[in-house]
Amino acid sequence: MADRTLIFVKPDGVRRGLAGEIISRFERKGLRIAALKMMRFTRELARRHYEEHLGKPFYPALEEFVLSGPVVAMVLEGNDVVEMTRMMMGKTKHTEAAPGTIRGDFAYHTTFNLIHGSDSTERANIEIANFFSEEELMPVCV
Repeated sequence: MADRTLIFVKPDGVRRGLAGEIISRFERKGLRIAALKMMRFTRELARRHYEEHLGKPFYPALEEFVLSGPVVAMVLEGNDVVEMTRMMMGKTKHTEAAPGTIRGDFAYHTTFNLIHGSDSTERANIEIANFFSEEELMPVCV
């Protein structure tokens, strides 16, 4: 059975018109979309999603950033999907992201780094449930 992960194009990526390009890269790699929607973060969702960063000095700016515009959230599935999407996204710090990765090709700031992806299968399951209801998820493809 295929694994699943949560990915979302952040407000800067949506504003720059990169959502389609980013989705296309994942599809061309062979990953399947199990759910997809454009949405806005609520303050509650931001705090739940970034709970490990609450209280850190950078958190207020991070919260304001994700609240600043719509995101395109998706659930992707495939073998080793968490590891694969993390590799395709590139390092969080824009100056360390390799060319050919999403951040390496398009990011120009560490905070405004275009995309989020779950960092483990366990975290993916939590994040997927925070963003999508069971009814919104398509059956797993095999």
